[in-house]
Amino acid sequence: MTEFIDALGRSSLMQNALLAGLLASIACGVVGSYVVVRRITYLAGGIAHSVLGGMGAAMYLRSVYDWQWLSPLHGAIVAALAAAALVGVVSLKYKQREDTTISAIWAVGMAVGVLFISRTPGYQQDLMSYLFGNILMVARGHLWLILALDALVVVVSLALYKHIQAVCFDEEFAVTRGVSSGAFYMLLLCLTALTVVLLVTVVGIVMVIALLALPAAIAANFARRLWTIMLLAVLISMTMTTAGLAISYGPDLPSGATIIVLTGGVYIVTMVWSAWRKRLHAKKRLALVAQAAAPD
Repeated sequence: MTEFIDALGRSSLMQNALLAGLLASIACGVVGSYVVVRRITYLAGGIAHSVLGGMGAAMYLRSVYDWQWLSPLHGAIVAALAAAALVGVVSLKYKQREDTTISAIWAVGMAVGVLFISRTPGYQQDLMSYLFGNILMVARGHLWLILALDALVVVVSLALYKHIQAVCFDEEFAVTRGVSSGAFYMLLLCLTALTVVLLVTVVGIVMVIALLALPAAIAANFARRLWTIMLLAVLISMTMTTAGLAISYGPDLPSGATIIVLTGGVYIVTMVWSAWRKRLHAKKRLALVAQAAAPD
Protein backbone atom coordinates (compact mmCIF):
# COMPACT_ATOMS: atom_id res chain seq x y z
CA MET A 1 0.00 0.00 0.00
CA THR A 2 2.89 2.38 0.79
CA GLU A 3 4.42 1.71 -2.63
CA PHE A 4 1.08 2.49 -4.29
CA ILE A 5 0.71 5.78 -2.41
CA ASP A 6 4.27 6.75 -3.35
CA ALA A 7 3.53 5.92 -6.99
CA LEU A 8 0.47 8.16 -6.94
CA GLY A 9 2.66 11.06 -5.90
CA ARG A 10 5.22 10.67 -8.65
CA SER A 11 3.56 8.83 -11.56
CA SER A 12 1.09 10.60 -13.85
CA LEU A 13 0.12 7.22 -15.32
CA MET A 14 -1.03 5.96 -11.93
CA GLN A 15 -2.82 9.25 -11.21
CA ASN A 16 -4.69 9.04 -14.52
CA ALA A 17 -5.56 5.39 -13.89
CA LEU A 18 -7.01 6.14 -10.45
CA LEU A 19 -8.97 9.15 -11.74
CA ALA A 20 -10.29 7.11 -14.66
CA GLY A 21 -11.45 4.36 -12.32
CA LEU A 22 -13.13 6.80 -9.94
CA LEU A 23 -14.84 8.73 -12.73
CA ALA A 24 -15.92 5.55 -14.54
CA SER A 25 -17.42 4.32 -11.27
CA ILE A 26 -19.95 7.17 -11.31
CA ALA A 27 -21.43 6.31 -14.71
CA CYS A 28 -21.17 2.57 -14.13
CA GLY A 29 -22.76 2.78 -10.68
CA VAL A 30 -25.76 4.81 -11.85
CA VAL A 31 -26.41 3.07 -15.17
CA GLY A 32 -25.51 -0.32 -13.70
CA SER A 33 -28.21 0.14 -11.05
CA TYR A 34 -30.81 0.65 -13.76
CA VAL A 35 -29.54 -2.41 -15.61
CA VAL A 36 -29.51 -4.65 -12.52
CA VAL A 37 -32.94 -3.54 -11.28
CA ARG A 38 -34.42 -3.94 -14.78
CA ARG A 39 -32.72 -7.35 -14.96
CA ILE A 40 -30.95 -6.73 -18.26
CA THR A 41 -27.36 -7.14 -17.07
CA TYR A 42 -26.76 -9.34 -20.09
CA LEU A 43 -27.39 -6.21 -22.18
CA ALA A 44 -24.05 -4.70 -21.17
CA GLY A 45 -22.18 -7.73 -22.45
CA GLY A 46 -24.14 -7.82 -25.69
CA ILE A 47 -23.59 -4.15 -26.46
CA ALA A 48 -19.95 -4.30 -25.39
CA HIS A 49 -19.20 -7.14 -27.80
CA SER A 50 -21.18 -5.53 -30.63
CA VAL A 51 -18.88 -2.54 -30.16
CA LEU A 52 -15.98 -4.73 -31.28
CA GLY A 53 -17.76 -5.22 -34.60
CA GLY A 54 -18.16 -1.47 -35.06
CA MET A 55 -14.54 -0.84 -34.18
CA GLY A 56 -13.39 -3.53 -36.58
CA ALA A 57 -15.46 -2.07 -39.41
CA ALA A 58 -14.10 1.43 -38.73
CA MET A 59 -10.52 0.17 -38.67
CA TYR A 60 -11.07 -1.71 -41.93
CA LEU A 61 -12.56 1.28 -43.76
CA ARG A 62 -9.86 3.56 -42.40
CA SER A 63 -7.05 1.26 -43.49
CA VAL A 64 -8.31 -0.17 -46.79
CA TYR A 65 -10.32 2.78 -48.16
CA ASP A 66 -8.28 5.54 -46.49
CA TRP A 67 -11.23 7.00 -44.55
CA GLN A 68 -8.95 8.90 -42.18
CA TRP A 69 -11.85 10.83 -40.64
CA LEU A 70 -13.35 7.58 -39.33
CA SER A 71 -12.05 6.48 -35.92
CA PRO A 72 -12.76 3.32 -33.89
CA LEU A 73 -14.82 5.47 -31.51
CA HIS A 74 -17.17 6.44 -34.36
CA GLY A 75 -17.68 2.82 -35.30
CA ALA A 76 -18.20 1.86 -31.67
CA ILE A 77 -20.89 4.51 -31.13
CA VAL A 78 -22.80 3.46 -34.25
CA ALA A 79 -22.60 -0.23 -33.34
CA ALA A 80 -23.64 0.33 -29.70
CA LEU A 81 -26.63 2.54 -30.52
CA ALA A 82 -27.70 0.15 -33.30
CA ALA A 83 -27.52 -2.79 -30.88
CA ALA A 84 -29.53 -0.89 -28.25
CA ALA A 85 -32.15 0.13 -30.82
CA LEU A 86 -32.43 -3.46 -32.08
CA VAL A 87 -32.94 -4.81 -28.57
CA GLY A 88 -35.58 -2.16 -27.87
CA VAL A 89 -37.51 -2.65 -31.12
CA VAL A 90 -37.50 -6.44 -30.92
CA SER A 91 -38.57 -6.35 -27.27
CA LEU A 92 -41.23 -3.64 -27.55
CA LYS A 93 -42.66 -4.15 -31.03
CA TYR A 94 -42.24 -7.86 -31.64
CA LYS A 95 -42.49 -8.92 -27.97
CA GLN A 96 -39.49 -11.22 -28.20
CA ARG A 97 -37.36 -12.21 -25.23
CA GLU A 98 -34.58 -9.72 -24.52
CA ASP A 99 -32.03 -12.36 -23.58
CA THR A 100 -32.39 -14.14 -26.93
CA THR A 101 -31.86 -10.93 -28.89
CA ILE A 102 -28.91 -9.91 -26.73
CA SER A 103 -27.28 -13.33 -27.18
CA ALA A 104 -27.57 -12.97 -30.95
CA ILE A 105 -26.10 -9.46 -30.86
CA TRP A 106 -23.27 -10.66 -28.62
CA ALA A 107 -22.28 -13.48 -30.97
CA VAL A 108 -22.79 -11.65 -34.26
CA GLY A 109 -21.04 -8.48 -33.08
CA MET A 110 -18.01 -10.44 -31.94
CA ALA A 111 -17.92 -12.44 -35.18
CA VAL A 112 -18.18 -9.32 -37.35
CA GLY A 113 -15.33 -7.76 -35.40
CA VAL A 114 -13.13 -10.82 -35.91
CA LEU A 115 -13.90 -10.86 -39.65
CA PHE A 116 -12.94 -7.21 -40.10
CA ILE A 117 -9.85 -7.64 -37.94
CA SER A 118 -8.66 -10.52 -40.11
CA ARG A 119 -8.92 -8.33 -43.23
CA THR A 120 -7.31 -5.22 -41.74
CA PRO A 121 -3.52 -5.12 -42.09
CA GLY A 122 -1.55 -4.13 -39.02
CA TYR A 123 -4.42 -3.46 -36.59
CA GLN A 124 -4.96 -6.86 -34.97
CA GLN A 125 -3.08 -6.04 -31.77
CA ASP A 126 -4.45 -2.49 -31.55
CA LEU A 127 -8.05 -3.62 -31.82
CA MET A 128 -7.61 -6.54 -29.43
CA SER A 129 -6.46 -4.06 -26.78
CA TYR A 130 -10.04 -2.78 -26.65
CA LEU A 131 -11.18 -6.21 -25.48
CA PHE A 132 -9.13 -6.23 -22.28
CA GLY A 133 -8.06 -2.59 -22.10
CA ASN A 134 -5.31 -1.12 -19.96
CA ILE A 135 -6.41 1.39 -17.37
CA LEU A 136 -2.77 2.37 -16.78
CA MET A 137 -2.58 3.80 -20.30
CA VAL A 138 -5.46 6.28 -19.89
CA ALA A 139 -4.62 9.74 -21.23
CA ARG A 140 -5.80 13.07 -19.80
CA GLY A 141 -8.09 13.55 -22.79
CA HIS A 142 -9.92 10.34 -21.89
CA LEU A 143 -10.58 11.69 -18.41
CA TRP A 144 -12.49 14.66 -19.84
CA LEU A 145 -14.49 12.24 -21.99
CA ILE A 146 -15.48 10.16 -18.96
CA LEU A 147 -16.30 13.33 -17.01
CA ALA A 148 -18.65 14.44 -19.80
CA LEU A 149 -20.33 11.02 -19.71
CA ASP A 150 -20.75 11.30 -15.93
CA ALA A 151 -22.38 14.71 -16.33
CA LEU A 152 -24.80 13.37 -18.95
CA VAL A 153 -25.72 10.33 -16.86
CA VAL A 154 -26.25 12.33 -13.66
CA VAL A 155 -28.30 15.07 -15.36
CA VAL A 156 -30.57 12.57 -17.14
CA SER A 157 -30.98 10.49 -13.98
CA LEU A 158 -31.92 13.50 -11.85
CA ALA A 159 -34.29 14.97 -14.43
CA LEU A 160 -36.11 11.72 -15.25
CA TYR A 161 -35.55 9.71 -12.08
CA LYS A 162 -39.20 8.98 -11.23
CA HIS A 163 -40.09 7.95 -14.77
CA ILE A 164 -37.11 5.64 -15.22
CA GLN A 165 -37.64 4.22 -11.73
CA ALA A 166 -41.25 3.39 -12.58
CA VAL A 167 -40.21 1.66 -15.81
CA CYS A 168 -37.50 -0.33 -14.01
CA PHE A 169 -39.60 -1.56 -11.08
CA ASP A 170 -43.17 -1.80 -12.43
CA GLU A 171 -43.66 -1.15 -16.14
CA GLU A 172 -47.40 -1.87 -16.10
CA PHE A 173 -48.00 0.58 -13.26
CA ALA A 174 -45.94 3.18 -15.11
CA VAL A 175 -48.20 2.83 -18.15
CA THR A 176 -51.33 3.34 -16.01
CA ARG A 177 -49.79 6.57 -14.68
CA GLY A 178 -49.32 7.88 -18.22
CA VAL A 179 -45.59 7.20 -18.47
CA SER A 180 -44.40 6.25 -21.95
CA SER A 181 -42.64 3.08 -20.90
CA GLY A 182 -41.38 2.34 -24.40
CA ALA A 183 -39.70 5.72 -24.80
CA PHE A 184 -38.02 5.58 -21.39
CA TYR A 185 -36.95 1.99 -21.96
CA MET A 186 -35.28 3.06 -25.20
CA LEU A 187 -33.65 5.96 -23.34
CA LEU A 188 -32.30 3.51 -20.78
CA LEU A 189 -30.91 1.29 -23.53
CA CYS A 190 -29.24 4.22 -25.30
CA LEU A 191 -27.78 5.51 -22.03
CA THR A 192 -26.36 2.06 -21.35
CA ALA A 193 -24.96 1.92 -24.89
CA LEU A 194 -23.20 5.28 -24.55
CA THR A 195 -21.76 4.31 -21.18
CA VAL A 196 -20.43 1.06 -22.57
CA VAL A 197 -18.97 2.53 -25.74
CA LEU A 198 -17.16 5.44 -24.12
CA LEU A 199 -15.70 3.36 -21.31
CA VAL A 200 -14.74 0.47 -23.59
CA THR A 201 -12.29 2.75 -25.38
CA VAL A 202 -10.69 3.53 -22.01
CA VAL A 203 -10.76 0.41 -19.82
CA GLY A 204 -11.78 -2.38 -22.20
CA ILE A 205 -14.87 -4.51 -22.77
CA VAL A 206 -14.37 -7.00 -19.93
CA MET A 207 -13.87 -4.37 -17.23
CA VAL A 208 -16.90 -2.34 -18.37
CA ILE A 209 -19.14 -5.40 -18.06
CA ALA A 210 -17.80 -6.09 -14.57
CA LEU A 211 -18.15 -2.48 -13.35
CA LEU A 212 -21.69 -2.18 -14.72
CA ALA A 213 -23.06 -5.38 -13.23
CA LEU A 214 -21.17 -6.38 -10.08
CA PRO A 215 -21.14 -3.23 -7.88
CA ALA A 216 -24.85 -2.64 -8.47
CA ALA A 217 -25.61 -6.32 -7.79
CA ILE A 218 -23.65 -6.10 -4.53
CA ALA A 219 -25.45 -2.88 -3.55
CA ALA A 220 -28.86 -4.44 -4.25
CA ASN A 221 -28.27 -6.83 -1.33
CA PHE A 222 -28.06 -3.92 1.10
CA ALA A 223 -30.62 -1.45 -0.28
CA ARG A 224 -34.09 -1.47 -1.77
CA ARG A 225 -34.56 2.09 -3.01
CA LEU A 226 -33.09 2.80 -6.43
CA TRP A 227 -31.23 5.97 -5.43
CA THR A 228 -29.66 4.15 -2.48
CA ILE A 229 -28.55 1.32 -4.75
CA MET A 230 -26.99 3.91 -7.07
CA LEU A 231 -25.01 5.60 -4.32
CA LEU A 232 -23.81 2.30 -2.87
CA ALA A 233 -22.89 1.00 -6.32
CA VAL A 234 -20.80 4.10 -7.04
CA LEU A 235 -19.01 3.83 -3.68
CA ILE A 236 -18.42 0.08 -4.08
CA SER A 237 -17.09 0.55 -7.60
CA MET A 238 -14.74 3.32 -6.45
CA THR A 239 -13.53 1.17 -3.55
CA MET A 240 -12.93 -1.88 -5.73
CA THR A 241 -11.12 0.16 -8.38
CA THR A 242 -8.82 1.80 -5.84
CA ALA A 243 -8.17 -1.45 -3.99
CA GLY A 244 -7.53 -3.32 -7.24
CA LEU A 245 -4.98 -0.76 -8.39
CA ALA A 246 -3.26 -0.84 -4.99
CA ILE A 247 -3.14 -4.64 -4.82
CA SER A 248 -1.88 -5.02 -8.39
CA TYR A 249 0.90 -2.43 -8.10
CA GLY A 250 3.30 -4.30 -5.80
CA PRO A 251 3.39 -7.72 -7.53
CA ASP A 252 3.02 -6.04 -10.96
CA LEU A 253 -0.28 -7.75 -11.80
CA PRO A 254 -2.66 -6.62 -14.58
CA SER A 255 -4.72 -3.84 -12.99
CA GLY A 256 -7.96 -4.46 -14.85
CA ALA A 257 -7.94 -8.19 -14.16
CA THR A 258 -7.17 -7.58 -10.47
CA ILE A 259 -10.08 -5.15 -10.15
CA ILE A 260 -12.45 -7.63 -11.81
CA VAL A 261 -11.34 -10.61 -9.69
CA LEU A 262 -11.56 -8.55 -6.49
CA THR A 263 -15.04 -7.27 -7.33
CA GLY A 264 -16.17 -10.76 -8.31
CA GLY A 265 -14.86 -12.16 -5.04
CA VAL A 266 -16.73 -9.54 -3.02
CA TYR A 267 -19.89 -10.32 -5.01
CA ILE A 268 -19.62 -14.05 -4.23
CA VAL A 269 -19.06 -13.37 -0.52
CA THR A 270 -22.02 -10.99 -0.50
CA MET A 271 -24.28 -13.55 -2.17
CA VAL A 272 -23.30 -16.25 0.34
CA TRP A 273 -23.87 -13.86 3.24
CA SER A 274 -27.24 -12.76 1.81
CA ALA A 275 -28.39 -16.37 1.40
CA TRP A 276 -27.29 -17.20 4.96
CA ARG A 277 -29.12 -14.15 6.32
CA LYS A 278 -32.34 -15.05 4.49
CA ARG A 279 -32.18 -18.61 5.78
CA LEU A 280 -31.61 -17.37 9.34
CA HIS A 281 -34.57 -14.99 9.12
CA ALA A 282 -36.75 -17.79 7.72
CA LYS A 283 -35.85 -20.03 10.66
CA LYS A 284 -36.68 -17.25 13.12
CA ARG A 285 -40.07 -16.69 11.47
CA LEU A 286 -40.85 -20.40 11.61
CA ALA A 287 -39.87 -20.49 15.28
CA LEU A 288 -42.15 -17.53 16.05
CA VAL A 289 -45.04 -19.12 14.15
CA ALA A 290 -44.54 -22.40 15.97
CA GLN A 291 -44.37 -20.61 19.32
CA ALA A 292 -47.56 -18.68 18.57
CA ALA A 293 -49.39 -21.83 17.50
CA ALA A 294 -48.31 -23.85 20.55
CA PRO A 295 -51.00 -24.31 23.22
CA ASP A 296 -50.53 -22.42 26.48
